[in-house]
Amino acid sequence: MKYSQEIEYYSKIYEVDGALIASVSNAESSFNERARSEKGAIGIMQIMPSTAQWVAQKIGIEYSEELLYDANYNLKIGSYYLSYLIKNFGDKKLAICAYNAGPANVKSWLKNSQYSADGINLDKIPFLETENYLNKVFKNYRYYRHKYN
Repeated sequence: MKYSQEIEYYSKIYEVDGALIASVSNAESSFNERARSEKGAIGIMQIMPSTAQWVAQKIGIEYSEELLYDANYNLKIGSYYLSYLIKNFGDKKLAICAYNAGPANVKSWLKNSQYSADGINLDKIPFLETENYLNKVFKNYRYYRHKYN
């Protein structure tokens, strides 16, 4: 598997499931370190430059947009960010939604009774793209969890 050593390493460093890192990487770019989305997300984990800059500052490392094309650097930034989202939301499903749609959207969905009855769980995801993304990541996760755990 591509980048399995890096994924295992950052999984331990940032205390996030390696299978989840691999699942996001596969869903985002099929492990293509040169990927760039129409919205400007870059690399294996399709990190937005503004997010990468925030993470780099938070963990005390150099930032440049060009570095996001480096697989190791991108996995480091993306793994930290995924870990941050899981800790922030307390749930893998919500973290994956936030990874795709942004934390602010997920927070607003949780406050809206149309999408969340209890303010803790999402009953409905209002963005079809995010719902499809969540399903793709967890389909990948069912495969990768046997490889990383």
